Amino acid sequence: MSLSLEEKIAQSETRIFKAVFPNATNHYDTLFGGTTLHMMDEVAFIAATRFSRLRMVTVSSDKVDFTHPIPGGTLVELIGRVVRVGNTSLQVRVELFIEQMYTEGRLLAVTGSFTFVAVDEQRRPVRILAEPATA
Repeated sequence: MSLSLEEKIAQSETRIFKAVFPNATNHYDTLFGGTTLHMMDEVAFIAATRFSRLRMVTVSSDKVDFTHPIPGGTLVELIGRVVRVGNTSLQVRVELFIEQMYTEGRLLAVTGSFTFVAVDEQRRPVRILAEPATA
């Protein structure tokens, strides 16, 4: 039995937690932007791969908004969700939330979209779904 598009999207949602240690922060004691993008691309890649079960490569990141600094000594949760599926590409939206280690609550700090293309062994684009669909 094959899953519907909505079921595949739901099952591919990916969540990763990380601690922000001093070796990942800058002189302001906040997480480096490049490190943040690396973590976001990683969770997006995992979500894309879990959705498609194909070889996926990042082809673009778009509209990454850093709305709050990410202090050292905090926890971050990254959530990747497939939001669009095309013939050979798909888009994953990533949200990064900050949590203090010793107090309740969380804050949405960074959002962004990452586009991936499914490729074969020769790195040529391949179809993601038997029939194209959009979510």
